[in-house]
Amino acid sequence: MPGCAANGASGPVRRAKGSCVMKAVINGRFLAQPMSGVQRYAGEIVQALDAALATGAIAHDVEWVLVTPEPAEVPFDLRAIRLQRVGRWIDHRWDQVTLAQAARGARLLSLAGSGPLLHPRHLVVIHDAAVYRHPEHFSRAYRLVHATAGRILARTARLATVSEFSRDELAAILKVPGSAIRVAPNGWEHLARVQADEAGALRLAGEAPFFVTVGNLTRNKNLSVAIEAFRRLEPGAARLVVVGRADARIFGAEPVPADGNVIFAGRQSDEVLAGLLRRSRALIFPSLYEGFGIPPLEAMAAGTRVLASRAAAVVEVCDGVADFFDAHDADGLARLMGAVLAEPPAIRAARIEAGRERLARYSWARSARLLAQGLLSPGRVPAGEPELAAG
Repeated sequence: MPGCAANGASGPVRRAKGSCVMKAVINGRFLAQPMSGVQRYAGEIVQALDAALATGAIAHDVEWVLVTPEPAEVPFDLRAIRLQRVGRWIDHRWDQVTLAQAARGARLLSLAGSGPLLHPRHLVVIHDAAVYRHPEHFSRAYRLVHATAGRILARTARLATVSEFSRDELAAILKVPGSAIRVAPNGWEHLARVQADEAGALRLAGEAPFFVTVGNLTRNKNLSVAIEAFRRLEPGAARLVVVGRADARIFGAEPVPADGNVIFAGRQSDEVLAGLLRRSRALIFPSLYEGFGIPPLEAMAAGTRVLASRAAAVVEVCDGVADFFDAHDADGLARLMGAVLAEPPAIRAARIEAGRERLARYSWARSARLLAQGLLSPGRVPAGEPELAAG
């Protein structure tokens, strides 16, 4: 049958006489990378897709395979998606050589912003345009690789992203129609699946009122403004708990306050994070640039207030729920923090309820279905090669 390959590592799979089954490969290199919002997204989409396939919510005659580097750890079980480990590399060579070979002839879904540059049936999720808009936040090598790869992928693959803001940014920069970029947002259900560890949160933060900020500690996360605003509160009024991988270079020579009221908690489990958010007075989210921003959704899911910068996609995600401040205005943020400490319970409850209602707009399961539809619909193939039906 034209376009049908033998059973093996790549290509459509023949299961019955005269019939082909499409193969869909998921790029699993994210499982060999440090955890951030991008890796969170990729892992949750894979799990949501697996659940939908296992329950029949996505019904396609497709063989789904998660292909990972051999050293990668897979922290979840799969029921409908087959796991395949290939190759020892975990860097871009794995994408361009090992995965490109393993996915030959198959549909390919890359969820973490990069993948084989020349694969003809490829859907890649590019989470934001930060490398183009704020190149100063990245090393020279990172800028060169990712900015170049994004421009190539815009010509060779289908694109998806996580917000309408990022869709518009990528369309303008990469010169592709916005209508051609699928929007599949982040979700929040991962925090609802766990039992909040309030005892662990209490050990970290203590009994006093506190605020929490969440994110890997890069310049883009703008933690220095949150700390400066915290210092302007009345002494002893609250604590600030910082959750994320620490990097002293962010602060330069600026010391951490000696009174110990800024607590660097490092990376924490989802259980402890849920406990911290639930017990906090508010999440502070001061980012300079975001393609989406998962922590505000996590705060809404945990039932706490959100104080957020007006940066990029943050307003899109948090409109009607968060109190906003200018990302460079520590005084403005300090005023909001003081107001939250003093606000009446009825006002606090109303804002928290608005957050819970906002969550209905976002779902890992819905985004997984959107990406599966985008991957399996007819699309770009080399000239002269037949296109396979989606089943």
